[in-house]
Amino acid sequence: MFYIKDKNKYQALVIGGSAGSFPVINRILESLTPGYRLPLIMCLHRLKDKREGFQEALRIKSKLPVSEPDDKSPIEHGNAYVAPANYHLLVEKPGLFALATTELVQYSRPSIDVLFESAADVYQDRLIALLVSGANRDGAYGMYKVKKAGGLCVVQDPEECGMATMPEAAIKATRIDHVLPVEKIIELLQSV
Repeated sequence: MFYIKDKNKYQALVIGGSAGSFPVINRILESLTPGYRLPLIMCLHRLKDKREGFQEALRIKSKLPVSEPDDKSPIEHGNAYVAPANYHLLVEKPGLFALATTELVQYSRPSIDVLFESAADVYQDRLIALLVSGANRDGAYGMYKVKKAGGLCVVQDPEECGMATMPEAAIKATRIDHVLPVEKIIELLQSV
């Protein structure tokens, strides 16, 4: 079991992933119990014109409600949110989402960097950031910003990833607190 100092201080969990991340995200969602203490805010790369079926596929095994937030939707504990296709998802004070159609970041919209950086600005050291399998560098700069704000940084073990580029880029960008296989990530998330 994990020992996380001051585990009750955390107020949100952001998750980023791309190629190879879908099975990992499904495994996490099916492992967290209803009423999970934190909101899960996910940015997962997908085709910009694929608006239907994504959140529905995540709901199949999830024990948490999964939705795509609208602009200015409130962030609620115990819910899982996924960035809508072709929109950047940002965390905005006080506990609200914002959507943006600004330029692509790391060839992506939604961008993990955009989500992680905005969440770090709001939650500071009360944020957990998780980066899993993916084929580009999106999320590395965001992890740097989370670490700089005092948040907890976790990446999926690159040896286990379908595509290791994303976790490896984050490891090079900043000090990562935990590099873990999926089952250990779940153990950590269940402990906070």
